[in-house]
Amino acid sequence: MISAIIYFSIFLIVGIAIVAAVIGISKLLQTRKPTKAKLDPYECGMPNVTSDPRVQFKIHYYIFGLLLVIFDVEMLFIFPWAVTFRSLGLAAFIEMTVFIAILVLGLYYAWRKGVLKWV
Repeated sequence: MISAIIYFSIFLIVGIAIVAAVIGISKLLQTRKPTKAKLDPYECGMPNVTSDPRVQFKIHYYIFGLLLVIFDVEMLFIFPWAVTFRSLGLAAFIEMTVFIAILVLGLYYAWRKGVLKWV
């Protein structure tokens, strides 16, 4: 039991030392020449138009991206099921049918709300 604690302690100390060394070396090697262009806020390759932080963004693009991520993650659940489909039985088929029906309902709802229109 004691040897496990010693091994863990050594591992923890070495890990912290490596992280501290890498941060310290990066601080020593960095160049510090701040200019106006370097200190400007930068967002997705577009120049900052105004200094007002309360700029209105279209939420539509974010919702579209979230839907894409949701349906991609759901495909991760469907793939293992499809690989072992024959050995799972009827109960797993019914569960996956309900799961896909819920996904289709969500897609239909998003479609009816106009989220999928790229305006």
